[in-house]
Amino acid sequence: MKIAILLCNIGTPDAPTTSAVRRYLKEFLSDPRVIELPPLLWQPILRVGILTTRPQKSAKLYQKIWTSEGSPLLSNTIQLANHLSKVLTTKTADEIIVRTAMRYGNPNIKTVLAELQADKIDRLLVLPLFPQYSATTTAACFDATVSALRKWRHLPALTFINDYASHQAYISAISDSIREYWQTHGQKFLLFSFHGIPQRYIDAGDPYATACHTTATLVAQQLKLKESAWTLAFQSRLGPTKWLLPYTDKVLAALPGQGIKELQVVCPGFAVDCLETLEEIAIRGREQFLGAGGKTLEYIPALNASSYQVTMLSEILLSALKTAVIHTTTTF
Repeated sequence: MKIAILLCNIGTPDAPTTSAVRRYLKEFLSDPRVIELPPLLWQPILRVGILTTRPQKSAKLYQKIWTSEGSPLLSNTIQLANHLSKVLTTKTADEIIVRTAMRYGNPNIKTVLAELQADKIDRLLVLPLFPQYSATTTAACFDATVSALRKWRHLPALTFINDYASHQAYISAISDSIREYWQTHGQKFLLFSFHGIPQRYIDAGDPYATACHTTATLVAQQLKLKESAWTLAFQSRLGPTKWLLPYTDKVLAALPGQGIKELQVVCPGFAVDCLETLEEIAIRGREQFLGAGGKTLEYIPALNASSYQVTMLSEILLSALKTAVIHTTTTF
């Protein structure tokens, strides 16, 4: 069989420029999965307010973390896909194609799926690289996937993985990565920082917050951390409304006053490093912590294309493929 695996990430601007960031933000912030407000109310705010000021500011932040390979989020995701392809090819007799797609920006889901359609794939497995399910991320990838597939005459067998927040392979991968970091840098107080979403989304039924707490708790247990050795917070809030608490920047400002002068931060919700980890945490977060009286803040990198991530995702994907094959066989 010809099997395609689509690794979906949130997206990135094509370049660290104001115009490129504006295009990206317009697409991203126009998705009703991301901003749950009536378009007639939200679009004037977006177009007249946010898109006239934020792109220039965000472009300067992107410039701090941009590399010779381009966007870290895109290059890291592509590298991960390449490593996964090599590993999966050796573990199955089927032809495996692993591709990368972005929900917003390029390469977009619609374009990549059109290329896979031309390859005449028999089976499609979609893995959004968001361990903790949220309608703002995972469901947004589902929407784009289904929208593209709706125009296919011959649909492939479809498997969609919507969550792996508590999967043992994932918990072990995060834990092993932290242990490896400790071997070189020593162990310090650990902050788990996850991307935030508005509290009203949780109140409406989004399970994201529970999944984040589950991941952090399971990792802390596997690392045998005492409750006094770690905490959890949520970053990247936008606008004046209440988001998931506590806020990472507020925690960073408060910890030195609580006697915690040396800090390590890990962001398990980000499969690969990006603006939110490399700039918001490793640069701005460090400045906030040191400015509040802290001595050191160390950012523990995301799993990226490490052997921990490749092994973990291979296990999850192969299990999903096996289940799909059994289901198809018994159905027909």
